[in-house]
Amino acid sequence: MSNAIEGSPTAGVESAVNERYSRASRECEQALCCPTSYPANLLEVVPAEILDIDYGCGDPTAYVRPGETVVDLGSGAGKMGFMLAQVVGREGRVIGVDCNPDMLALSRRHCSTVARRLGFANVEFRCGMIQDLRLDLDALADHLQSHPTQSARDWLDLRRLEDRLRRERPLIADDSVDCVVSNCVLNLVRPEDRTRLIAELYRVLKLGGRVAISDIVADEDVPLALQNNPELWSGCVSGAFREDLFLKAFEDAGFYAVQIAARQTEPWRTVEGIEFRSLTVTAYKGKQGPCRERKQAVIYRGPFKKVEDDDGHVYYRGERMAVCDKTFQLLRREPYAGLFEYVEPQTEVPPAEALPFDCRPAARRPPRETKGLDYRETTDASQCCGTDGGCC
Repeated sequence: MSNAIEGSPTAGVESAVNERYSRASRECEQALCCPTSYPANLLEVVPAEILDIDYGCGDPTAYVRPGETVVDLGSGAGKMGFMLAQVVGREGRVIGVDCNPDMLALSRRHCSTVARRLGFANVEFRCGMIQDLRLDLDALADHLQSHPTQSARDWLDLRRLEDRLRRERPLIADDSVDCVVSNCVLNLVRPEDRTRLIAELYRVLKLGGRVAISDIVADEDVPLALQNNPELWSGCVSGAFREDLFLKAFEDAGFYAVQIAARQTEPWRTVEGIEFRSLTVTAYKGKQGPCRERKQAVIYRGPFKKVEDDDGHVYYRGERMAVCDKTFQLLRREPYAGLFEYVEPQTEVPPAEALPFDCRPAARRPPRETKGLDYRETTDASQCCGTDGGCC
């Protein structure tokens, strides 16, 4: 995966991040992230101790639905998790993931308080690295209590245990999550781990699932000298993705409909002429699968003359474009719903009888292909001509 970083930061960066966030679990660090406002009603159940040490740069709660299973990456003191608990409701579930023991202790301590205030318990906080959502660090720590690593053989045994835990007891299972959110955390991950990080988000999402990621981005590449500054890195500055490459990282991982959901107009900080600002990105999983011909078409409504999707399909304004069944169903869901008219065939082609469809060319669909070559029906004028079902 391409990213905004030249080279790699020093080995002290991860330690600096961990130490700074441990301090931030005890007292407020005003410089960690840019100020963000959240819905007041969602804050009412959050304990004051957590509100006092809040860090973030966006509000992903707007992209979560009732009843969903949501993972909050870098959950910290638990504020976002407790807010999301109210959005997903009693039937939903929220899983916070963090690796800082002080932050985890704080969020876990308040779970019962929030559950009592809500009247239900649907939040838990797990110990793990967000770039390795298979490895349960609590399970690993339990093993190390009785099996300390003291030799090369012990280290090899530990690696085998890690692989077994990832395989048999993953922290977050494959295809198990409706939405992954994060609030100003991805920029703290080392550049060499970022391809794996985005791939992990894709892995845990269900088909049709989505991410809503708020993070700090830069308008230019961040020079190595700034990357090697642990204070700037732990402060969500020098680890920032370059803005355009941040979106491309999700595209490269297989996500579709990648879009900027919110962008801070004025920079949060400017360092050596480089602007750093908050950006919220949404993206979806679900464009994989076979292409089958069921005689469907879509008509792009405008306003642009033409648009191209993440699979290279081109849609010309006002024209019937031939699409496979997978793409037809995809374009009827968010965030595409409302951009197209959807043309079903006069005679349905059963899925079991659908032949392979070549999606590569931008092919028009003649009306006779959907109506049928032998279609000869003649009707009287309809009494209703309103597009909303109303009558003239």
